[in-house]
Amino acid sequence: MKFITALLPLIAGVSAHCIRSPVERRAADGLVDINYFNYTNLGSPLNWYGLKPESNEACAKGKHQSPIDISTNAINYTSPSAIKLDLPTADGAKFENLGSGLEVVLTNGSLTANGKVYPLAQFHFHTPSEHRINEEYFPMEAHFLFETSAGESAVVAFFFQLSEFGYSVPLFDSVFAHIDDISEPGTYTTTGVLDFAGLTAHFARHGVYQYTGSLTTPPCTEDVAWFLSTEPLPLNVQSYNKVKKILKFNARYTQNALGQDNLLEVAAAELN
Repeated sequence: MKFITALLPLIAGVSAHCIRSPVERRAADGLVDINYFNYTNLGSPLNWYGLKPESNEACAKGKHQSPIDISTNAINYTSPSAIKLDLPTADGAKFENLGSGLEVVLTNGSLTANGKVYPLAQFHFHTPSEHRINEEYFPMEAHFLFETSAGESAVVAFFFQLSEFGYSVPLFDSVFAHIDDISEPGTYTTTGVLDFAGLTAHFARHGVYQYTGSLTTPPCTEDVAWFLSTEPLPLNVQSYNKVKKILKFNARYTQNALGQDNLLEVAAAELN
């Protein structure tokens, strides 16, 4: 009952954000460059360093890499009141299929944390989740990336759990309603109105895991402040299947414990 009660603000008005039926599918708005890396064969995380050694060194040698397995008995927590997530309603945003990722480009938001204001750069999705909680993974994870003009980065992350009742967050219904328009890598479209009120309310109501790690995609830059909501968001199966069909698998493998040797360095030493 507690879980259902927590969901109610998230699903209010969901009928107004229904997923577009296939007959209403339209062409993509245009083309974008796809990522040079992926999650398969020689483009996979095992070879991200090899793809661009001059810039991706942290992917293979960094000792504070993400994602991690979050042990709830050892991770640091922060109160939602200690950070401010400001995401105003947007009339629409560019929604891109980058080949190895689905990204919404949006800059009218900010995160205030650690005495700094981080402007929003974009948010994107991973299937399955990249982080694990007590070694349990989730069907999907969303990352909201914030960056300062000085190049400092912070990420607010949300896990998704498949809803037993068919519920989903209206914000993501609004995004995924357009996913059929960008089924081909290298295409983009424009979303409808994006209302973040339910998402920010969810973030404010629950605990937040906090740690300092890295970007989970090249160049795997470290000193990234991570804030992960402890309570998963609901996602209906239909939306999940649409996302999974396009994203397929795009989760970096779990990294070593923070401060320990990079797993690639450990493996290379064993081989030698």
